[in-house]
Amino acid sequence: MWLRVPVGEDADRWITRTGCRRVLFIIHNVTSATRLLDVLPLFHSDVRVQMFATCTGSSPFLSGVPELLAQAGLPVLPWEQAKATDFDLAVSASYGGELGAIQGKLAILSHGVGYNKKLEAPSTEHRAPSTEHRAPVFGLSPEWLLADGRPLATATVLSHPEQLERLRASCPEAAPTAVLAGDPCYDRILAALPQRDRYRRALGVAPGQRLIVLSSTWAPRSLFGRASAPEADDDLLPWLLSRLTTELPADEYRTVAVLHPNIWHGHGPGQVRAWLDGARRAGLNAIPPLEGWRQALIAADCVLGDHSSVTYYAASIGIPVVLGAFPQQDLDPLSPVAALGRTAPRLVRRGSLRAQIDRAIATREPGRYKRLAEQTSSSPGESAALLRRLFYDLMDLPEPADLPALLDPLPLPPYEPARRTAPVRVLTETTDTTPPQVTVIRHPVIGDGPDLPETPAGQAEAAHTLVDEETRETGRLRIADVVVRCAAADDPRVGPPAAWTSEALKRYPYCGLVAYVDGPDRCVVRTRAGDLVRLSAAPDPDGRPDLCDPAAYASALYGWLASGRPLGEALPEITVRTGTTAHRVTVELLPHPAGPPPAAPPGPQTSSSAIPARIRSAPNRSPFSS
Repeated sequence: MWLRVPVGEDADRWITRTGCRRVLFIIHNVTSATRLLDVLPLFHSDVRVQMFATCTGSSPFLSGVPELLAQAGLPVLPWEQAKATDFDLAVSASYGGELGAIQGKLAILSHGVGYNKKLEAPSTEHRAPSTEHRAPVFGLSPEWLLADGRPLATATVLSHPEQLERLRASCPEAAPTAVLAGDPCYDRILAALPQRDRYRRALGVAPGQRLIVLSSTWAPRSLFGRASAPEADDDLLPWLLSRLTTELPADEYRTVAVLHPNIWHGHGPGQVRAWLDGARRAGLNAIPPLEGWRQALIAADCVLGDHSSVTYYAASIGIPVVLGAFPQQDLDPLSPVAALGRTAPRLVRRGSLRAQIDRAIATREPGRYKRLAEQTSSSPGESAALLRRLFYDLMDLPEPADLPALLDPLPLPPYEPARRTAPVRVLTETTDTTPPQVTVIRHPVIGDGPDLPETPAGQAEAAHTLVDEETRETGRLRIADVVVRCAAADDPRVGPPAAWTSEALKRYPYCGLVAYVDGPDRCVVRTRAGDLVRLSAAPDPDGRPDLCDPAAYASALYGWLASGRPLGEALPEITVRTGTTAHRVTVELLPHPAGPPPAAPPGPQTSSSAIPARIRSAPNRSPFSS
């Protein structure tokens, strides 16, 4: 149904503000819409402008577009009405659809970091036919840029002169329309770099932890694809997801995934979450496709990526990258992204994933990708002013004299720490220092995947299994050594902690300790002997809470008790070491109702003998020896 207001045959009867310039945002899919959302604030506060949105309907990736349009809150024109309506300016971040039918001046931006990929042109009768057998470069070839021999765009927006050079070489007819106006996405990233520590805390990155971002574009040869020829029996993704779990200790590494919107909306968000289910239960967070990925890049210590714009942006801001997939045949060899593929290290499947990540971080060179960063934008920090000037010139309208051109700052993501509902294999070693120290190494265990990495020769004092009460593998709860529950202390469904811990010991008679995590840096535990104990980590030097998973402190206390040491000797403080980080943990004995502790059934008080061998640690192996 066509709109009647604010445009339509009798729209003048119904609108409140008349005489506004009309600006149309043309959405191809969610991917292109993200760039349009970047520039939409350039028209804010100008009462002379009325904005609209439309969707061409030409993309195979239409899922998510209606929700995005509703979120934007602009009048949405059906595509047929948009083609029949006069506009002062139309802005697109894609070449898909019948753009030549738009009645008004058209500005086309890149929806990524310039133009790098080869992609077959759309089969429309007005587009320039390909005269070569190779796929044209998206956004720089006549097949994409011309209609009936003339440029589609009034203004072809580029971010760097290197793109202009390639444009002049491949499609000289469109070169006169080129405008250098920077990269608004990159500018939003640059402006947010000082917020890195806040983004890390929002993602639950604890002191001493390394944030690893798994980044993938779409298509079969991407990292999330098979990373090789589709017909080859060499699928990297299952190996990579399993190694993220088995090789990276949970308290030393934090993992998130940033996937191209076409993956989410091509296969369906539910299917993507299903593919990532094991990794997610082991603590990986999948960043939503529309917002949050830039914050994750800024916060990252290393990016495992491919030929995506996200990986290139990471390199541009100096984040170490390791390329798990990089199909050079899909790229313009003259493009900056292709140059990244010739510069960055490649992931070697035969080697240790952890060693390759650590090597990339340790050998980080601040200027390694300096030239590539320079090619991201020729006007860093200036795209807002350049783009607004262009847009208003095209509308033949003076810019607002008293309103600076501004982009929206990146929002602070909600606090979302890792949540591990898969069983966790824990190794502990206790050292008689002052205060006592317990070293903890934790690895989530997913099904019957690959064995956990061997540890150097030595002797681990204790090995046990910790299981979250909300695990899908409910059968593991009855054989767990430690059972944990995460909830607010005043949650009426399960709390308070004293009540839940008492009930949990009765419900799980073979576990030796239960823990109620009621804050980012604390938990309440109850031992099989009935002692109720509060474990609280000391704050960081700046007064902020220590974001190490408090379940690690519960495992430390379990390891302490399993070594034969009495609880009293852990009072009032122990040091819990995870990797190279020491956490000062207060051990406070809490009062609890009088009465006998929950009785354990006859037989062993712990259940390690019932745990599959791949979850238990070998007694003659230790991760603590140097």
